Amino acid sequence: MIFNAKGFLFDMDGTLVDSTAVVESVWRDFCAEYGLDTQAVIAYAHGRQTIDTLTHFIGAGEKTNKIAASLEEVEINTTEGVTEVKGAAALLSKLPPDSWALVTSAGRMLAENRMKAANLPLPIVMVCAEDVMTGKPSPEGYIKAALALGLEPGECVVFEDASAGIKAGLASGASVIAVQPDALGASEAHAVSELSDIMVKISGERFNIICG
Repeated sequence: MIFNAKGFLFDMDGTLVDSTAVVESVWRDFCAEYGLDTQAVIAYAHGRQTIDTLTHFIGAGEKTNKIAASLEEVEINTTEGVTEVKGAAALLSKLPPDSWALVTSAGRMLAENRMKAANLPLPIVMVCAEDVMTGKPSPEGYIKAALALGLEPGECVVFEDASAGIKAGLASGASVIAVQPDALGASEAHAVSELSDIMVKISGERFNIICG
């Protein structure tokens, strides 16, 4: 499969950064305290903002906002075990700095900490939780990132692993490559088992993205 694009829009957790151990530990502790099904919460949380997951399971309100802030603080301060997803650094090293952006459901401080912990470069354009009115599966973040690169979403390829993010990418009008996708939402995206399956070749002002 070959995609032709001018820009690259990357999700972070599960796509560029492996933060599974930290994320699951935080949600396990929360579920134990509130008597919720851990697997159900983690499955729903994948790719979504913390506040959206909490609102779904315990409702909106000031208490929910405080819990979200507390959970995010734990994640910000916990980087042990955070690593790059296989092939992430190699792929990013091939891309001009002004050709790619990060679109994440994490807050900016958390995103910066995790990218640094995984020894990955920070892009010029980052669209984080506080930069959007509605999180994934809304396409808002991907549309904002494309425009910040001076492109239309249809000129970009989105790299995602979560159902919510895949839906967001497709809804933005971009092409979507699903990296080790979860069970839902990947049917309309081209799936690859890992980032090292992807080759990028420059063709004028555009890139040919070749998926193995």
